[in-house]
Amino acid sequence: MRGEMRLKTITMRLEIRRRLCVALLAGFGLWWTSCCASAQGGPASTEAGQSSTSIDALSRSPKQVAEYAIANEVKLIEYQHSYLRYRVHTKDAKGDQVRDVVESKDGTVARIVMRDDRPLTAEEDADEHRRLQAMLDSPAAFQKHVQKDQSGKKLAVDMIKLLPDAMLFSYALGQPQRDHKPAGTPPELVIDFAPNPKWNPPTMTSQALTGIQGRCWIDAKTHNLVRLETKIFQGVNFGFGIFAHIYPGGQLTLEQEPVGESRWIVDHFVEHVTVRAMMVKTLNENTDLYASEFAPIREMGYQDAIHLLLGTPLPTQLGLVGSK
Repeated sequence: MRGEMRLKTITMRLEIRRRLCVALLAGFGLWWTSCCASAQGGPASTEAGQSSTSIDALSRSPKQVAEYAIANEVKLIEYQHSYLRYRVHTKDAKGDQVRDVVESKDGTVARIVMRDDRPLTAEEDADEHRRLQAMLDSPAAFQKHVQKDQSGKKLAVDMIKLLPDAMLFSYALGQPQRDHKPAGTPPELVIDFAPNPKWNPPTMTSQALTGIQGRCWIDAKTHNLVRLETKIFQGVNFGFGIFAHIYPGGQLTLEQEPVGESRWIVDHFVEHVTVRAMMVKTLNENTDLYASEFAPIREMGYQDAIHLLLGTPLPTQLGLVGSK
């Protein structure tokens, strides 16, 4: 019995580590989710109908552009100057779900509102109420959630700081702009990246960076990432494959959009990755996520955020930004 419980504990820990490793595969952009409007680069212009970026914008080396954006991103991970409420539609192994998400100064809380294109049943809705009420009744449980989130952010910062040395950057030939790029928006710097063969990963998790390559589109004016396409071109072993192995052929794609004057947020994320854990269990990560209906809200604690999700009276007054 003890052996079985120990195996379950080890498996759970490795599963957590595996999920972190999968997240790291999008290290170049997955955490590129906050505002970087304060990071203003030199303005770039292009005539209507043209897909080329101005010579002035391309005067920086691709590595300089990447370093500039990466330095901004490290600051933006902890960005807490505005808060949003929005919907997240996710299709993954758990099914088709829509969540109502509220950002608070203590952390993000969410409530499932739809499953498989239908409203929740009375029983499912009651389960969500009980889950959120349990967070209100047990601040310690919510604190664990916050600590896990902070741990993930720290890991992301550590990985992002490695990118300038871990990758080789080059401008994509022809600077192909996105097909669905909104008219009138600034041109984009299109940069390809691939592992630097001379770079040695300092940690086990950072080995994930040796197996990815791709292309990113960066706003030439603000240096915000607007699109990222990442491919796993070669397998990656963690702990000589004992802990986990990421198979080649996986893909990750994300897109971001500005929300208000000071926020950028991921509105579309697609992940197709195959991972073997503990040399025995192979898992397929297939996720398609859309975020929409962004609305600014005032700063609030997580208790207020939960009450907002539940539609119950708030301990403090709630209102949209600018309301009285």
